Amino acid sequence: MPVHHSLHRLKRLPIMILALALVSACAAPDPAAVSRDGIYDPNERYNRKVHAFNRKLDTAILRPAGRGYSNTVPDEFEDSIGNFATNLAQPSMVVNSLLQGDLRGAGLSTVRFLTNTVLGFGGFVDAATEFDVPQHNTDFGETLYVWGVGEGPYVELPVVGPSTRRDQVGRVVDLFTNPLTYRLPSPEKYYSTGAKLASRLSDRGRYSDTVDSILYESADSYAQARLIYLQNRRFELGASPTAGAADPYSDDPYSDIYEDPYAQ
Repeated sequence: MPVHHSLHRLKRLPIMILALALVSACAAPDPAAVSRDGIYDPNERYNRKVHAFNRKLDTAILRPAGRGYSNTVPDEFEDSIGNFATNLAQPSMVVNSLLQGDLRGAGLSTVRFLTNTVLGFGGFVDAATEFDVPQHNTDFGETLYVWGVGEGPYVELPVVGPSTRRDQVGRVVDLFTNPLTYRLPSPEKYYSTGAKLASRLSDRGRYSDTVDSILYESADSYAQARLIYLQNRRFELGASPTAGAADPYSDDPYSDIYEDPYAQ
């Protein structure tokens, strides 16, 4: 029965991918609503409410928990948990690389997963890097980008934070693209989620000063977080810094993506 159930879920996966991709493709921006710096945010009023909620959540829980975790847990252990989480995510990256037609990326992720699983004590040690195997990161949001799906409007998600409509769909689909979730029994299949949450908490503690400067020291933390996310994400994908802009001449190569646009 468990095998049959897993096969049934795998058969539904292509349909889910296609449906979500089509939903993303419908999110074409209105050129008149796109700012000169390539920001398309028609739901800004709602997004700002979510941002206010996320800031309160960070103040009350995430920031103190992240600082406490990072100050209490030895750096070596934090690194090991991060390596473990990254290694368990490699099969998902193999799937996305294949969907993108990126055979080199799929090969790198496969080699890294096998090397770190066998020689890195299940992934707690990044043995692949010691053998000069490059890190390869991708996700279904990038797969949609390769397929030609536009990024859609900017979205701020509860707890998760900045995103776009395309990446929002990608996050959902990526819950189903890791073959390990279909093969591992309980509770082992939940180890990846636990390790990922611990790794995120570690990052919140380690990079506390940087995150705090954006959330609590910016004149407009929402605009600052939005700008940094869009610029960095477009850079990761190899897209234009103003990929959503209607005006192709609005890109300023000398602009500072970390500059607070609302600072006096």
